[in-house]
Amino acid sequence: MCVLVFCASWTWAQQASTPSLNNARQLLAQGKPDQSLAELDTLSKQPSEPAGVERLRGFIFYQQNRFDQADAAFAKALLQDPKDMEAMQLRGVTLFRMGKAADAIPLLEQARVSVPNANIDPNYVLGVSYMQVGRSDDARHAFAAQYDFAPDSATAYLLAARISFYHDDIDAARASAAKAVQLDASLPLAHQLLGEIALATGDISGAIAELEKEAKVNPLNPQLYDRLGDAYLRNERFAEAQHALNRAVLLESNTTGPYILLGKLMLKQQNPMMAEMYLQHALKMDPGNHMTHYLLGQVYRTEGRRDDAAREYRAAEQIQSSTRPKVEEPH
Repeated sequence: MCVLVFCASWTWAQQASTPSLNNARQLLAQGKPDQSLAELDTLSKQPSEPAGVERLRGFIFYQQNRFDQADAAFAKALLQDPKDMEAMQLRGVTLFRMGKAADAIPLLEQARVSVPNANIDPNYVLGVSYMQVGRSDDARHAFAAQYDFAPDSATAYLLAARISFYHDDIDAARASAAKAVQLDASLPLAHQLLGEIALATGDISGAIAELEKEAKVNPLNPQLYDRLGDAYLRNERFAEAQHALNRAVLLESNTTGPYILLGKLMLKQQNPMMAEMYLQHALKMDPGNHMTHYLLGQVYRTEGRRDDAAREYRAAEQIQSSTRPKVEEPH
């Protein structure tokens, strides 16, 4: 999913405010959220709380991932002013982050209609919220609106399929991509996505069939040949894998994927010298890829270079360990 970063769709200076509220905004802009919250606490104790206090409080809590408190602040802002569309939009996104998509939808729908030029993130969240409650047509329409696609066009279905795949909803992705192909069999990237879905589910023969179809309609896409080479490699069709991966390298020489796959292919063909050449090239491009280090470890082990192999295996493990999600201790 895209990063949920608010782009400050409101302009602070245009809002009527007290000097203290301006101070709170300035403190936040200076990277002092706690001091800003203290200023807001003082303002909230006034007989008539200034407009904008709760919205700003909620925004700070959201930035701090304190979603329950952010939701409470935005809810209070809306009680004070039910027409505060920015607070409504922010509360909708907050509820989404809390796993309450069904509660977020009405707020995001109303804010989208009322603030048509708002930043894209809440509209994206609305589409994902529709996905989570099973409203696939509404989700497609929301995503299509962002790109000015016709809501029931082949491109709209393909976009919905891509987003569903990104969110690991394989069945929805497959259904939407198949509908896109049904509407336009020559739509670029549609067969490729079906091939990627097949690869992800272990259907190697199905992946090859779809990727070969993509090659006929979109023959200059380097990612296609990377995926096709991977599928051929998994199917042990080594000559075809090498041919596809060479095409990927010729079309886009600045990505590591084809070089890593060529290294893996050379290992399977008992050619460690060529494998090392490809993998060292990938390593220079991206030293932080654990798979490159792991495969180099296999190369060195094959060649009897035990110390070099151990070094590469350690590097692969360290990279993997550093990128694993860490479970936070409860406060």
